[in-house]
Amino acid sequence: MSTFGSLNTALSGLNAARAAMEVAGNNLANVATPGYTRQRAEFQSAGAVASTGKITSSGRIDQGVVFTGIARLADASLDARVRGTVALASQSSVRADAMADLESILREPGENGLSALLNDFWAGWEDVAGQPGDAAAGAVLLQRAQSAVDRIVQMDDEINGQWTSQRQDLSTRIDDLNATAQGVAALNGQIRSLTAAGGSPAALLDQRSQLVERLAELSGASVRELPDGTVDVLLEGSPLVTGTTARSLQLSGGRNSEDAAVSVRWSHRPDDQVSLDAGSIAAGLAVLSPATGSYSSGPLAQAAAQLDRIALRLAEAVNQVHHSGLTSAGTPGGDFFGIDPANPAGSIKVLLHDGSQLATGLPGGGALDGSNAQKLAELGKTPDGADALWSRLVIEVGATSRAEATQALSSAMAADGAVTARHGASAVSLDEENIALLSHQHAYQGAARVLTALDEMLDTLINGTGRVGR
Repeated sequence: MSTFGSLNTALSGLNAARAAMEVAGNNLANVATPGYTRQRAEFQSAGAVASTGKITSSGRIDQGVVFTGIARLADASLDARVRGTVALASQSSVRADAMADLESILREPGENGLSALLNDFWAGWEDVAGQPGDAAAGAVLLQRAQSAVDRIVQMDDEINGQWTSQRQDLSTRIDDLNATAQGVAALNGQIRSLTAAGGSPAALLDQRSQLVERLAELSGASVRELPDGTVDVLLEGSPLVTGTTARSLQLSGGRNSEDAAVSVRWSHRPDDQVSLDAGSIAAGLAVLSPATGSYSSGPLAQAAAQLDRIALRLAEAVNQVHHSGLTSAGTPGGDFFGIDPANPAGSIKVLLHDGSQLATGLPGGGALDGSNAQKLAELGKTPDGADALWSRLVIEVGATSRAEATQALSSAMAADGAVTARHGASAVSLDEENIALLSHQHAYQGAARVLTALDEMLDTLINGTGRVGR
């Protein structure tokens, strides 16, 4: 290699060190940027120039270093692990929140819970049994009955309101998924074009990685990377995003818990239902599904159905016994509660307006007979009565809520662990980048020193040759 050729070797060292410092500086500048993946400048040795001919030297020195590009230090396996754990964590979180909201509607245990109100109602019948015909005792009983009825109706409204809110949230998630899929498709096109042009798509890859992770969080989507730099996003094996094309989903089903089951379908194929096993959308569908007999699926419909049974059991049992009695004036007792069998919890109401309408006695017992009121008071102790059904509902909701909360915590910890592992592998470390910056700075100074030495050699060669003895 000629002395002039050595200048190019020194120049390559300067350029390589400068590029490495620029990459380290970019890493430091993005240390707090969400979703940023650490980058690294990559180099390879420039081989010696091939020589031909008979008069050649046997030893050829390499010509420095060549900057080959910028590597994005992402780990595909860690990214996949994050997507999987985030999808499960999101699913568990939505289910746990839904069960916590449902549990709060019950207000148990507490003085405003239905259990306490029913106990007061049955105690009111015992008071009336001890004081048949007493206007004050009758008025208190009717007021307690109205409180219990109001609570049942209120819970029915709140459960229906929660169902509507959950459906609105699910619709919002579907819109979010469609918009995010469009974003991934657009970035696919940009990354493919930039890669083909020889550019570095690292920043675009970071943006796409965040969007793909959001899709996984929403739907449990899986990702398939392609050689041209694009990715396919799949929902249970069906493509949501392919290249620059993004399909969309739509929400189908009723607007309340009594309509048809809510489902997710392809917009371009409305007859094809999309089955999702993970993600917040899957959790929303499970929360809104019809009653299945278990609170693990369809908890709102299940709670509404059980509340209907409670209201119907309460009304039928009290009305039946009340019909068999007589008021203090000797008139037969009528219906105590009014109820629509098509909507028991939402329609139950107290029909009596005065204590004199209470059928406290039995035929032949006389005006001061309270035996029928005592029979009514005993209804609260029946093993298949409204109180027992309510107690079962509260226990099942509480147990399911605790189980979902535990699962949500476990899933969140798994997701945090996966994110932490990825952060350790691909996030920017201030210490590492500062060391790299210092190392490349010294490399730059070394290359500059080589360049200075070559300059001095050439100066001696060019300006000093032939000047002997001066």
